[in-house]
Amino acid sequence: MTQHGARNDLSDINDTPPSGRDVASDVPPRPGESGSQATEDGSPGAGSGAPDGEEAPRRWWPPKWMTDAGDRVALLIWFASHVGFLIYMYLAGPGRTTDPFLNRLTRWDAENFIAIADYGYDGPPGMQDSGKLPAFFPGMALLIKLLRPYISDARLATVLISLVSSAVLAVALSRLAESYRPGTGRYAVAALFLSPFAAFLYTGYSEALFLALAIPAWLLARKGRWEDAALCATFAASVRISGAFLAFGILVMFLIAKNGLREPGGLRRAPWLLLPGVPLVLYSAYQWSRTGDWLAYNTVQAQYWGRHPVWPWEALVNTWNRAGEVPTLTVSYYEEIIAAAVLLLLVIALAVFRRWPELAYIAPQALSFLALSEFYMSIGRASLTWFPLWIAIAIAGERRRWVWYLALGIMIPVMAINVGHFTTGAWIG
Repeated sequence: MTQHGARNDLSDINDTPPSGRDVASDVPPRPGESGSQATEDGSPGAGSGAPDGEEAPRRWWPPKWMTDAGDRVALLIWFASHVGFLIYMYLAGPGRTTDPFLNRLTRWDAENFIAIADYGYDGPPGMQDSGKLPAFFPGMALLIKLLRPYISDARLATVLISLVSSAVLAVALSRLAESYRPGTGRYAVAALFLSPFAAFLYTGYSEALFLALAIPAWLLARKGRWEDAALCATFAASVRISGAFLAFGILVMFLIAKNGLREPGGLRRAPWLLLPGVPLVLYSAYQWSRTGDWLAYNTVQAQYWGRHPVWPWEALVNTWNRAGEVPTLTVSYYEEIIAAAVLLLLVIALAVFRRWPELAYIAPQALSFLALSEFYMSIGRASLTWFPLWIAIAIAGERRRWVWYLALGIMIPVMAINVGHFTTGAWIG
């Protein structure tokens, strides 16, 4: 484990624990606790009363998230943040919108997921812009479709998916942050759920579902459980294109980690890391069967959202000009510019500190947003998926409390404004 206080704030980002070793085993027991450690599922480990030479029986109930203090704090943050979101959504409504409750939570992309779930990629009859639907990966829509026999209201199903997924990601992010530096789990979870664009975690969008798969995949990879990590990453790749970047980051981790390729038998595990590419290939093949275009995803992105190669400075200038031309979106475009700056700084920091797996995950996103789009769009929303950023903030905040309070002082007001905008019908990213 890292030596606290001896290195820079990002220096804990790539300390992969040895294979088969629970990170918690490196954490000294708290006063009043015995020196024995619990296994990953929360059952007692060695020294828990089992006879010498015999393994203690595994307990599957209660699950770890019910007994582990860190998991309970993460879920408390999840619950409290959702309550705060609902309160502010209610307060922001009068005079700005009369939309029903569920409609405020399922705007724009959520409507597209529901359309795909109900009618497929041809869209409902009369949908004028149904040609844009291939831009949305099928994972979220398939889950909505699976829930329809049990939840008749698709909008409710969409919101419930995000609700449950956000609880899973809260626990997973807490555990992941703890694997980098003990004591940072609660900071990372709070940073994410209070971040400027956190509104998308509470609504019918796919970010929460993606993170509920991507963060466990990363944590499993750090523990050397490559097959399990590959399976989680495969499901994540069915939800968002970011799953491809996640798979690349895990591959780089596998190549350089002591518990990866260099471990005895590591080469036999390597084919598993190709598994996340399967959903991408199958989705491309499916869209080809419909449209005759293997790159239908890219074609639609370029046609409807201006996703095509440009010089980075052109994208910046175009975004700045749009901020002045469309008054209702001025704040949104300024937020996109700031998010782009944060993304660039994150890439530089990861490169300077040689955090290669995290860089492999983040850098392709920077290339996509800053040089493969006519103007900045959805960078702020994508920031939710930059879990190295939230862990870095957590590490810095845990070491230097003023950094934590400064981060909260900046993020919470912006988050509140964006919640009010989104739930009353204004675009925020």
